[in-house]
Amino acid sequence: MAGWPADWWRRIGDVRYHERCMSEATAAVRSMTPRLERVRARLGEERLDALVLLNAENRRYVTGFTGSAGIAVVLPERSHLIVDFRYVEQAREEAPEFSPVRVSNLLEGLAAFLREAGARRVGFEAETVTVAQLRRLRELAADVELVPLQGLDRMRWRKDPQEIARISRAAQIAAAAFVEILPLVRPGVVERDLALELEYRMRRLGADGAAFDAIVASGPRSALPHGRASGRAIGPGDLVTVDWGAVVQGYHSDSTRTLVVGRASGEQRQLYRLVREAQEAALAGLRPGMTGKEADALARQRIAAAGYGDHFGHGLGHGVGLAVHEGPTLSPREEAVLEPEVVVTVEPGIYLPGWGGVRVEDLVVLREGGAEVFPGAPQELLEV
Repeated sequence: MAGWPADWWRRIGDVRYHERCMSEATAAVRSMTPRLERVRARLGEERLDALVLLNAENRRYVTGFTGSAGIAVVLPERSHLIVDFRYVEQAREEAPEFSPVRVSNLLEGLAAFLREAGARRVGFEAETVTVAQLRRLRELAADVELVPLQGLDRMRWRKDPQEIARISRAAQIAAAAFVEILPLVRPGVVERDLALELEYRMRRLGADGAAFDAIVASGPRSALPHGRASGRAIGPGDLVTVDWGAVVQGYHSDSTRTLVVGRASGEQRQLYRLVREAQEAALAGLRPGMTGKEADALARQRIAAAGYGDHFGHGLGHGVGLAVHEGPTLSPREEAVLEPEVVVTVEPGIYLPGWGGVRVEDLVVLREGGAEVFPGAPQELLEV
């Protein structure tokens, strides 16, 4: 019975468990309808006969289809999923509002479908479709006007309660796995081994997988904001930055903690305190209605005032959902206004080449009253 849920015996006879599964499936189908309506509204705004979605996250968001290949086509009165033979049945099950169209080649099938549907003006995701794909589509459907559309991913920025619940569950699993591996952090442990153990624990606790390859960067390598786990052995007195996340039903979490192996030095404590104070200032000040630029400044001003502005080179945060990095961003260049129910990271950091770095990252959902922090690992400086 290896790999079975620990409570499998209860679940088999638990009618309420099966009812809950059916209820969740029904809710998922219902949630697709308003999303599809928003896409159809874009058809009218842009005077389109059809809109095609190739981006995996946009496709899943609108259709519910989780397959790795397919093209969603939305027309004013009907919607379809263009798939090959591998995904016909899966498309029927997961995307009941989208009739599957079986093809042997996706782009050729799309072009043929658009011609048969009489679509003359067709929108597509400007950020997703490659130059080669666009050239091929123009060859296959010369009489179709292909219209590049910017920012279709913005429909995913605001999260519904089901999405927030999945992100919260992913955050809970990630935090629990991190706490489990803390006793393993000691001199001599290799960064890569720690990252593998963290992913294993998340999966064991119920994650579908890791949100991304975990960052475990120790000693001077902790000054690398995206320093992937390496073959370096952790040493006494090292700062260790761990950036990791879990995936639950397609939704991601993203967290970072920085810890010290042994007793922290005065400088390590000072830098950690500054980063935490910057994060606390951001968490206290985040509100719907401000721009991403204004949100970024909440933490950046504090770090700059302490003389470390040049060592905080990335934005304060980014959106999280079906993609681990999505909009909106909290950065000095983001003019978009933050809305309620947006999920973003808050992750100030200071990085000193040759010495090390400190970053603390938590997930929040913006409510009318401010930022609500998702469950996470302890935020105090951990000495292990």
